[in-house]
Amino acid sequence: MSASVFPDPIREAIAAGGLHLDASELTKDAVLEADVCIIGTGAGGGITADILTDAGLKVVLIEEGPLRSSRDFRMLEREAYPELYQESASRKTRDKAIGILQGRTVGGSTTVNWTTSFRTPPETLAFWRDRFGLTELTDEHMAGWFARAEALVNIIDSPYPPNENNAILERGGQKIGIRVERIRRNVKGCYNLGYCGMGCPTNAKQSMLVTTLPAALRRGAVLVTRARAERLVFWGEYAQSLDCVGLRGTGYDAGPYRLTVKAKHFVLSAGAIGSPALLLRSRAPDPNKRLGRRTFLHPSLISGAAMPEPVEAWSGAPQTTYSDHYLATQPIDGPMGFKLEVPPVHPVLYSIIVNGFGERHRERMRDLAHTHVAIALCRDGFHPESPGGRVHVGGDGHPVLDYPLNDFFFDAARRALLAMAEIQFAAGAKAVYPVDERIDGFTSWAEAKRALSSIELRPYATRVASAHVMGGCGMAKDAKEGVVTVDGRHHQLGNVHVIDGSVFPTSIGANPQLSIYALAWRNAAKLAATVRRA
Repeated sequence: MSASVFPDPIREAIAAGGLHLDASELTKDAVLEADVCIIGTGAGGGITADILTDAGLKVVLIEEGPLRSSRDFRMLEREAYPELYQESASRKTRDKAIGILQGRTVGGSTTVNWTTSFRTPPETLAFWRDRFGLTELTDEHMAGWFARAEALVNIIDSPYPPNENNAILERGGQKIGIRVERIRRNVKGCYNLGYCGMGCPTNAKQSMLVTTLPAALRRGAVLVTRARAERLVFWGEYAQSLDCVGLRGTGYDAGPYRLTVKAKHFVLSAGAIGSPALLLRSRAPDPNKRLGRRTFLHPSLISGAAMPEPVEAWSGAPQTTYSDHYLATQPIDGPMGFKLEVPPVHPVLYSIIVNGFGERHRERMRDLAHTHVAIALCRDGFHPESPGGRVHVGGDGHPVLDYPLNDFFFDAARRALLAMAEIQFAAGAKAVYPVDERIDGFTSWAEAKRALSSIELRPYATRVASAHVMGGCGMAKDAKEGVVTVDGRHHQLGNVHVIDGSVFPTSIGANPQLSIYALAWRNAAKLAATVRRA
């Protein structure tokens, strides 16, 4: 299938006069001016650019990654991970105990996510209102913003039945008596390929790459790619400019030329590691020492299973079934609950996660076509023993995330591995392989239950991963509790907003893209009114 036969909205917008500057090609230092400078082009930055340009404002978008679009997406892991992900899809916490998947391209993680779309759970919004004073964020208030976002990116029920990987979760859940439901997805004319994580070659995924960013470019926005935002320059309580450096080579090495953006307002949409890191590098005011703290991951456990029939989990929509049973059975501020989903299973990603070395590893890879994989996303941030992690800036200026894994988490990890094993055996698995380096696998539920109930789970041995990063610039009514207001404005800075997942004061307890879209739309609309009055 050739991507060239499909429309390419962002390339078409540029061809029609949209302004794109690749900072790796700078031949001298440059200065740009705008009403608003947005750092980051993912869920928060894309929505914000759309809203502000629609209001007639001049916008400059700064993106650290490259511009890649459907013509470049060839469903090849060896190309996609270095081109489209932070640190070539190998980003980890400082201690290397948790792997983190984050986008690093135009469209951010919306370009490479698996299209899973959930509204913010009511219990999460209630906790935010009670704990952080965010009284405006009622279910009724947010419903309209969710509806706008769902219409924009075409969030719909999947038109296809679940692929076998998802169907196994559904069948196993039904066998043990738990509720398994279908996931809504932001797609239009989906070809059901299953390679969403490598960029959609048909532009069926309604990411920022094909929706808000082309619209903003057509209205006059300037897109700057391969530019690292290094620091904001302040004058008193206001930011005057943003200093950036053009990148070269693989996109991680600084080039010789710099870019300065002068603007009336600055919006940080660099994600829940990038946004706090930029403020830290800029020495932004932080009188209450909240910046970078309470960063959350939905730390996730993984369980593989050998099935008697082919699964071919690389094919078909990657996530179409889920269960919230193990969230609903835990009070939100009690023991950590978890959400069950399945991931796509592609060879490279699977090979770096699956248990074992040498012959043992080869056996698991040889059985790839018959492999089912389930994941459990733990809901962090609602209990005193779940304070999340903290973003720091290293000596080289790059961000690092500390996220200690404690007994409170490993209690949830044990329950999650047990739940997934029970479901997989109920669905007919011949063997189950919880992803812990000390486990060779189990051939019965009784064996798995006995072993998993007694083993001491610990970092490095028990594999933990995440594709969701939230917090670090949390919202709170009281500046002593957070970095920004409910509208996303920095508590101590008059013209700096944060509009991305870093403003969440806890994790969401569900895949966060729709939560970011809705809150971004709300806060960008308020910002547009503010800038127009200025």
